[in-house]
Amino acid sequence: MNGNGTLEEAYERLHRTGPEFEGWLTNHGPMAVEAMVRHGHARQVHRWLDAYESRLDELPRGSSPITADGWRSALGDPHRLGDWLVFFGREVTERPWRTVLETWWPRLLPGIAAGATHGVIRTGHAVHALLDQEDGPRLAELGQALGYWAARWQQVPGFAVPSGTADPTAALAAVPRIPEPKIGINNRLGQLTDLTGWTAALSALRPAADAERARDLLADLTTAATVHYLPNAHGSAVMLVHAATAPTAVLRTLPALPRAQWAASLYAAWAASAAVTAAYTPAAPTPRHSLPTAPDSAEEVFARAVRHGDEHAIKLADTCLDVYRRTGDPDALAAVIRATELIDEL
Repeated sequence: MNGNGTLEEAYERLHRTGPEFEGWLTNHGPMAVEAMVRHGHARQVHRWLDAYESRLDELPRGSSPITADGWRSALGDPHRLGDWLVFFGREVTERPWRTVLETWWPRLLPGIAAGATHGVIRTGHAVHALLDQEDGPRLAELGQALGYWAARWQQVPGFAVPSGTADPTAALAAVPRIPEPKIGINNRLGQLTDLTGWTAALSALRPAADAERARDLLADLTTAATVHYLPNAHGSAVMLVHAATAPTAVLRTLPALPRAQWAASLYAAWAASAAVTAAYTPAAPTPRHSLPTAPDSAEEVFARAVRHGDEHAIKLADTCLDVYRRTGDPDALAAVIRATELIDEL
C-alpha cells in the first residue's frame, strides 16, 4: 500500500467523527478509504470523503472511564461508546498493538454480530493497514475499531461449534431463511433463535483440524459468500454484502493473531456469515441469464465501484478482488457489477 500519506490524512479527518451516525448507522469511511488506497485510488480519497463526511456525527465523548477490571459490565453497551473509544485509544498507545489485539480478540469475537458485523469488519481493515505500516493514525484507527466493536458487542443467536462434514459452499447453501424477512437486522437475527434447522446448519460445517485448515476454510467461506451474493443480491444489495466482507476481515486479521486463535476465528466468522445469509437471502435466486457478466479486468471492476461511490460497493469490490485473485472465478467480479446495479435502484 503506497498512498503517500493519504490514508493517514483520511484517518485523521475521520477520527473527528464517530463510528456511527443518525443514531445507529455505521460510519464506513475508514473501511472504504483503506480499500481505496490499497487498490491504487488514493487520489480519489479526499474527494470521496468531502461528500461522505457531511453525513457523519461528531466523535462521542466518554462519561465514565472503563477500567481493566470493570470492562465486562460495559461490553455491548452502546451508551458507553465514547468510554470504549477512550479506553482503546489509550490501550493502543500504551501497549504494542499486537498485544492489545491478542488480548481483546477472543473477548470480542463471540460478539461478532456487533453493528451488523461492522465492528469486526472495521477491525479487519485497521489490522490490514497496520500489517503494512505502523504509525499513529493507523494505531488510532485500530483503537476506534475495537472500541466500536466493544460498545456494540452482540452474539449470533444459537451459536454452535461446527462438527459436520460440509465444505463452506455446501454449508452456506443449506442455511435456512428466516420466516419474516422484514424490518432491520436485529429483528431478523432475533428470529434465528426459533428457526427450524438453524443450529443444525451452523453445526454442519467441517471443523478445522489445525490452524492452516482453519485459514483455508475461512478463505473458502469468503469465496462461497461472494459467489452466493451474485444471484441473491436482490434480497438486500447492501446487507448481504456483509456475509462476504465479515469473514474477509477475519481472514485478513489471522496473520496478526496467535495460531491458537485461528479455529475460533473461523467458527465466529462462519456464524456471522450464515446469520446474514439467513436474514437476507431471497426466496429465489435471479436466473443466470439475467445476471451481469464480469469485465476482463479486475482493476476496472474496482475502479467502477469507486466511480459509483457507494461505500458498500467499494467494500464488496475489495473482497471480490481478493476472491478473484485467489480463485480466478469471474462471478466474484460480476458480483460487484450486480451490486452497483442494484444499489442504483435503492
